[in-house]
Amino acid sequence: MTEGTNDLRVGLIGYGLAGSVFHAPLIAATEGLALDTVVTSNTERQAQARAEFGDDLRCAADADELWARADELDLIVVASPNKTHVPLATAALKAGLPVVVDKPLAGTAAEARELAALADERGLLLSVFQNRRWDNDFRTLRKLIADGELGDVWRFESRFERWRPQPKGGWRESGDPEEIGGLLYDLGSHVVDQALVLFGPAVRVYAEADVRRPGAQADDDTFIAVTHAGGVRSHLYVSATTAQLGPRFRALGSSAGYVKYGLDPQEAALREGKRPADEGPWGVEPEALWGRVGAGESPLTGGGRPEPTLPGDYPAYYAAVAAALRGEGDNPVTALEAAAALDVLEAARRSAHEGVAVTL
Repeated sequence: MTEGTNDLRVGLIGYGLAGSVFHAPLIAATEGLALDTVVTSNTERQAQARAEFGDDLRCAADADELWARADELDLIVVASPNKTHVPLATAALKAGLPVVVDKPLAGTAAEARELAALADERGLLLSVFQNRRWDNDFRTLRKLIADGELGDVWRFESRFERWRPQPKGGWRESGDPEEIGGLLYDLGSHVVDQALVLFGPAVRVYAEADVRRPGAQADDDTFIAVTHAGGVRSHLYVSATTAQLGPRFRALGSSAGYVKYGLDPQEAALREGKRPADEGPWGVEPEALWGRVGAGESPLTGGGRPEPTLPGDYPAYYAAVAAALRGEGDNPVTALEAAAALDVLEAARRSAHEGVAVTL
């Protein structure tokens, strides 16, 4: 992206998977935003960032360097390990800087609400990167529900499953509670947020969480059942141990159901080095992967009608952040929304540990 004189200058903390694959490319692709500084102490990652975004990109070894020149920046993005989210977001807000924080915003709902209160007190934006609200399948299902195509939805199944029989290690799979690792808080943050956006507040949670793989320390095969205030029941699966993948979504309503297989293509594209500004459509999947809408027939035998999948649109998140910072739109994902999802995740953790259903 060519920087304009009025671009909002962004400091990005962390250049691992989240920072390099998701945040930096999407920030750079957003009109009105300019990636100013990347914070990482890893010199190889600093070189990698400059190779993609230009020699003018500033690199810092420590976030304290950002607070020292807070007046030169307009937004901080926290894409560092989970346990650093709260202290770094707190420091940014106290330095007078708006913040985007990767999910999960915090380890507890109470911490999330404390951050929300601090942001309100300072009059600053605090947004959470729940990018999978802009997945192709989620956008499609949300439209089907809004258009009344399914009638009253009674049951929702969502699966974010992988087959990774060998643990990779690292903080994401650590059993240390301080690391906030495991799939419940990783992929679970996505599926719970999506369910709450679609069907509203949760009133009851039941969960099962297991550590299946030899050598694994944190949950790698987890199920969450959510009863929503409106009566919808969501069954949410996150797993690294799924040898045969189920449908990504199955939404069952009084008039019809929607079944969709396969993951949104945007993460894979970003990992391969593709960018939203590249030639050709972004976030579009082949017709063979479209879901199906129908009643009383199996989609596996051609039942129902194919439903064109809306394009995935991760760039819309940062476009909305830029608009909110300029006073031209709302915060796309608030800290209080993240806190509501953390209420569910905390209840799920308690449920799995105690073997009970938890009422919220």
